[in-house]
Amino acid sequence: MTTIAAKPSALAMPPCDFKPSPYSGPSKEEVLAMRREFLTPALVTYYKDPLMIVQGHMQWLFDEKGRRYLDAFAGIVTVSVGHCHPKVLEAVRQQNELLQHTTTIYLHPNIAQFGKKLISTFPKGSGLDKGVCYFTNSGGEANDLAIMMARVKTGAFDVIALRNAYHGMSSFTMGLSSLSNWKQPIPHGFGVHHAKLPDRYRGHFGYDDPEAGKKYADDVLDLIRTGTPGAIAAFIAEPIQGVGGAIELPPGYLAEVYKHVRAAGGLCISDEVQTGFGRTGDAFWGFESIGGPGVVPDMVTMAKGIGNGTPLGCCVTKPEVAAAMTKRLHFNTYGGNPVSMAQGLATLNVILEEKIQARAKDVGGYLLEGLRDLQKRHKIVGDVRGRGLMLGMEIVEDPASKVPSAPKCAAVFEKCKELGVLVGKGGLNGNVLRIKPPMCISREDCGFLCKVLDIALAEAQTA
Repeated sequence: MTTIAAKPSALAMPPCDFKPSPYSGPSKEEVLAMRREFLTPALVTYYKDPLMIVQGHMQWLFDEKGRRYLDAFAGIVTVSVGHCHPKVLEAVRQQNELLQHTTTIYLHPNIAQFGKKLISTFPKGSGLDKGVCYFTNSGGEANDLAIMMARVKTGAFDVIALRNAYHGMSSFTMGLSSLSNWKQPIPHGFGVHHAKLPDRYRGHFGYDDPEAGKKYADDVLDLIRTGTPGAIAAFIAEPIQGVGGAIELPPGYLAEVYKHVRAAGGLCISDEVQTGFGRTGDAFWGFESIGGPGVVPDMVTMAKGIGNGTPLGCCVTKPEVAAAMTKRLHFNTYGGNPVSMAQGLATLNVILEEKIQARAKDVGGYLLEGLRDLQKRHKIVGDVRGRGLMLGMEIVEDPASKVPSAPKCAAVFEKCKELGVLVGKGGLNGNVLRIKPPMCISREDCGFLCKVLDIALAEAQTA
């Protein structure tokens, strides 16, 4: 796709025949005042002038005045099949009218049916296709559980994660994460070691090095030998880092790292909270897309797109790993809630029936082409990366120095909102635009998105 420069006055949003309901609640100013008085001050909002969203329809969001926005961030990579997808809504409505809550101490069909369907998405012969599910309320909780399970199973304590990673906000998963702006100044991370980030844009081994994956993996081996007792419990990584700025692990990296980890007695965990459910396009799971044939983790954690927005997560592992937890009681009051299970199963059915993975590959490839065209024409775009509909654009002062530019990124971010597009931003330096829309987005929408970015980048570059 070649992006044609457009003037703001000439921009026209793709058509949408959905009409939002009139909003009659408190004003944005009243909501902001109540939030400041009654909610924790730790909560942050996007934009200089905070946006209030009151309704959604597929890839579109609406504010209290009825203005429409193209959602290119999907509620932080959470809305997979579209806001208020009718099939998902109907499944939730039906379940709400029957039963809203029981726990796993009673039988209920939803959790069993969803578990069966979810396991069917893993590669045949991988071992995970015979795996078991442990449902949770969030991705952070699933990651916490995965590490606990690995430690119980292996009898080892040390864990290896990656620098620049994000795995959750509990005191434990904060220790797994490696971004200073997401880590509270409290003791955490006992037994966690962070390996070098395999970043082909900023690291020692670049996109032009076919051996980059193996070379970066050598650091994990060195860390096992020098920073641990030699026996470890687990290695955890996102196939494409989300909060860290859409950094994709190099080809060959996971194969080598998994070999080193298993030689040290450890289990391999793929954090698919953002990369799962077809978002990477090439395969249903990120470890398949990034790791390649034969690369299979022992555990997969997931959340976000699993339920199209409902608080829901899961840890899938092989039965022999899960069996280690039967030595003691372990329980989750809300894990497996029938309404959450209904929403998760309905979402998965839509993903499979509507061929969402294939859509992510086709539309995502088209969007990536457009973003790379923008990179050629705007010197503040240092890197464009990712695959499927999990993409990132890194904003720099200039391509030679690669100096991160958070101010220019913020300017692009604000201008996009002004022109009707909502994107995310991340990376340790706050200079990466995170472009991860609901996977129902169309090529026409992507064309509009690129025209908006074209205007925003040009304006930020000359500011």
